[in-house]
Amino acid sequence: MITLATLNARYSHASLGLRYLLANLGEHAAYTRLAEYTIKTPLADMCEDILKDAPRIIGLGVYIWNVNETLALIEAIRARAPQTVIILGGPEVSYEVDAQAICKAADYIVTGWGEVTLPKLLTALIHGPKPLMKVHAGEQPPLNDIALPYELYTDHDLKHRNIYVEASRGCPFKCEFCLSSLDKTAWAFDLDVFLIEMNALYARGARTFKFVDRTFNLKPETGRRILDFFLEKITAAPDDPLFVHFEVIPDHLPELLKSAIAQYPAGSLQFELGIQTLNTTVQKHISRKTNLTKAQDNITWLREHSQAHLHVDLIAGLPSETMQSFAEGFDRLYSWRAHEIQLGILKRLRGTPIIRHTKTFKMVYSDSPPYEIISTADVTKNELDDFKHFAKYWDNIANSGRFNQTLPLILGDAPYARFNELSQYLHAQWQRSHSIALERLYTEVANWLIGQSEPHAHDDIRAAVTADYVSSGSQGKLPWMARGLTIETKQRTDAALARQARHQMG
Repeated sequence: MITLATLNARYSHASLGLRYLLANLGEHAAYTRLAEYTIKTPLADMCEDILKDAPRIIGLGVYIWNVNETLALIEAIRARAPQTVIILGGPEVSYEVDAQAICKAADYIVTGWGEVTLPKLLTALIHGPKPLMKVHAGEQPPLNDIALPYELYTDHDLKHRNIYVEASRGCPFKCEFCLSSLDKTAWAFDLDVFLIEMNALYARGARTFKFVDRTFNLKPETGRRILDFFLEKITAAPDDPLFVHFEVIPDHLPELLKSAIAQYPAGSLQFELGIQTLNTTVQKHISRKTNLTKAQDNITWLREHSQAHLHVDLIAGLPSETMQSFAEGFDRLYSWRAHEIQLGILKRLRGTPIIRHTKTFKMVYSDSPPYEIISTADVTKNELDDFKHFAKYWDNIANSGRFNQTLPLILGDAPYARFNELSQYLHAQWQRSHSIALERLYTEVANWLIGQSEPHAHDDIRAAVTADYVSSGSQGKLPWMARGLTIETKQRTDAALARQARHQMG
């Protein structure tokens, strides 16, 4: 018996990687079980479940978000079943193998692609001769030789979890903070075969498709066929909602794609557009070549001519980027009017070339996952700590879509500076940026705005905050509502209204 397992960040995430491995195990698939947990699953429960069939071999997928929990699981398995062979794979154990405790705790490691190498390793372990090497470099086959895994999504997965798919692998770009920078190029699966698989998923009830391709729009003809495929489904069944998510190159949006994108209805299409920095000097340091003028034009077009929901990404702590430079980039990006600005902090992913800047820019990283930057020559630890609070509050307030009427009052004509003041105020109230009740958040946002304003504006501030609070579906009352303040608000919306839909309402 073989068990393939991993610890996902959330239950809603279904592991595409495990399913690829299982789909390509050949003769070994018949006696292999797939097991998924989350990083919050109690260790004892995982250990009991994974050992219930007394597997001879256990394969574990290791990622930056689960490495500590997976190491604890290995230690628990060793204590109860020391004879079990443990194989590790995944991006976290594909580089710097000798430096990691989790790698030392395993019997074998498969680095890189596992679809070919893992079955060969299993054959050697089961039939002999026993492998002499602990580390096995993943063999990369032609994509058409890889069996697609989509039939391994269960009906339960289709109903309750995100369904991840990929029309291509790899990335032709060399952004130094990203593991995809190690790829030589992007490789495409046979599109006809892929669309047949997507059609089968749709026929089984899948309605949420999240593409993990790094460069969905790299080849416009391919992108157009995929867009047309899903658009046909939407057109044929307009009352049966469908949602598709793509990661898009922001400065590459030809007319061939625009004409399809413009036809998608609200709530059906989401794009993630990686900007990362608007400082051209920083771009050069990290080997990023985004044409920011074209990116701005494309995002503006998407906002004005489509109903696609837009996420744009920024990263703090990049080499030579100051917080002043970051703030200027943030303000510029905000003016492009994407629905959400996703704020992150630089991480030193194992194997990425970002490490070459460590001495030059005095970059200090945490030794523990997720290996976040602590300070640089240009940004202090305190500044990055403050930014983490800023990012969390930004997600709770701006990105959540719950403050559509209030947000313009908060940001004024200096978005980063104003929101940074609010962030510092909120953190002073609670000393945390998580687990904050919505009523308290709305109340303190209003208190901060009132403290920044003349008395004649106070009622307008309370009215805007109240309208947002009611529209969010919250059932309670804010302090001034209990005192009898009444305003006209939008019709109350369902509390379960999706974050994207709240942005559409704004």
